[in-house]
Amino acid sequence: MTSRPRRLLFFLAIVLIAAFSVLPFLWFVATSLKTQMEATAIPPTLIPSFSLAFYRSALEEYHLLHYLKNSVIVAGAATAGTIGISLFAGYALARLPLRRKPLIMGSLLLVAMFPQISIAGPVWQILDALGWLNSYQGLILPYITLSLPLGVWIMTGFFRELPRELEDAARVDGCGHLQTLFRVIVPLAAPGVFTAAILVFIYAWNEFFFALLIMTQQPYQTLPVGIALFQGQYTIPWGEIAAASTIATIPLVLLVLLFQRRIVRGLSAGAVKG
Repeated sequence: MTSRPRRLLFFLAIVLIAAFSVLPFLWFVATSLKTQMEATAIPPTLIPSFSLAFYRSALEEYHLLHYLKNSVIVAGAATAGTIGISLFAGYALARLPLRRKPLIMGSLLLVAMFPQISIAGPVWQILDALGWLNSYQGLILPYITLSLPLGVWIMTGFFRELPRELEDAARVDGCGHLQTLFRVIVPLAAPGVFTAAILVFIYAWNEFFFALLIMTQQPYQTLPVGIALFQGQYTIPWGEIAAASTIATIPLVLLVLLFQRRIVRGLSAGAVKG
């Protein structure tokens, strides 16, 4: 097979995979713009009438802005905490002569592979003993713990790529370890910081299992749990669910589109060097 047919087949495969991934999103976006009659029509209506009734209902009757506020608080705090800890841990693993460094990195990877259900009981008992169930900190702390392996791996790979001569020059100028880290290393490692922050934010924004387990009261529930618990009097409010899901998804899509190059660079950091 010549190279041209191979490229054509590869292109078609990419188109099919992209269509398979995007079509469900486009379908619930279209559903959110339908009227109640169109949303329940059989056979289904393909082209919506671009009504905003479901959006108004999701915002006013189902209190979507309340869940949105909770998700912003939890995801933002979890991202800030994870990045703050990952900066120090990644710098230490990349630069300090630590013993058994591969064992530490392997342990981080092993922790990241734990299924959530296997640690749900102990996490719930710890938070219950602390009195942190149905509280922001009760959800932020598990999110930071579960996101740290990813953050540390990305930071370590990026710090390893930076030449040590920069740090030596900073120390000659009188900078200490912290000054060197924040004035020299962190600005140069901005793509890695952005990558880790975006991926952690996406995880915390979309996470459902722990949010459902820990946040059992409506005032503290985040978007995934709030949307899942939308209830109608006689039927499931698919239109409102589609509208709320669209609102919840658009910020993540915009983040990935705006920072896609930095995400790719951050994920590939350290793949060859180090």
